Amino acid sequence: MEARIFLIFIICLYTTINTCSSSSDFVEIIPVKEEAEKVQVKVYYESLCPYCENFIVNYLIDVFSEGIDAIADVHLFPYGNAKVNSNGNITCQHGEEECFFNTVEACAINTWPDVHDHFPFVYCVERYLYYGKFDQWESCFEELSLDPKPVKDCYSNGLGYQLNLQYADLTNSLEPPKKYVPWVVVDGKPLYDDYIYIITNICGMYKGPNLPKACFRCLPSPLGAPHDRVIPLHPVTYADDSSSPILSKLRSSLMSFMFKRNIAAQKKVAHNVL
Repeated sequence: MEARIFLIFIICLYTTINTCSSSSDFVEIIPVKEEAEKVQVKVYYESLCPYCENFIVNYLIDVFSEGIDAIADVHLFPYGNAKVNSNGNITCQHGEEECFFNTVEACAINTWPDVHDHFPFVYCVERYLYYGKFDQWESCFEELSLDPKPVKDCYSNGLGYQLNLQYADLTNSLEPPKKYVPWVVVDGKPLYDDYIYIITNICGMYKGPNLPKACFRCLPSPLGAPHDRVIPLHPVTYADDSSSPILSKLRSSLMSFMFKRNIAAQKKVAHNVL
């Protein structure tokens, strides 16, 4: 994997570097079939974590818009740092509203099992949450021409609660254990706080003969293979994190801005080299 990531890094230095960030609020996601074995990607998150919102809206979307889904299967787990008490009651880190949106997204995943069907909805909801438009999430049904009844029935009839318990079991049984969110696992290996380099890591893990072109355009991590840092370089939310949501949102937005600016700078350097 490290050799392939190094190869991608070298190619990126001498080719035009794509931002690998979607400039449009609405991105068409088209499923792509590939015969080679796909990389397994698992994303553990919670709906109102600012860093999870940022990751989904500004980074995970590129797996689909850049065609990386040709070599990767993406699985979403909307539970995060929630907790189930002895009575079976679920408490979410960001309150009841987060429990609501976690359940809505769990119901969407259950209603439309294909990731190319449910991810556009999850992305749409998270985009509204990311921009603080909490009361507009239901417009995603109309925007995507989806029937809201199955999702709303799932939430109200108790199925959503059962799905949350399933996600709780799956999240709590992770090895190594989840330390924070977003927690992204690629072929069984956690990316730790290097989750923003998801595309580079997928490309490095893929063992098929042909890499998507985006693998040679996206910014590789300058820090080497992902590892567990004592102090994460990229923002994460721990289970006991009591940071101000506003400050977390500002930090998340600043992170995205700096990341995109660095890519733009490298693109300019590459253009001058050529």
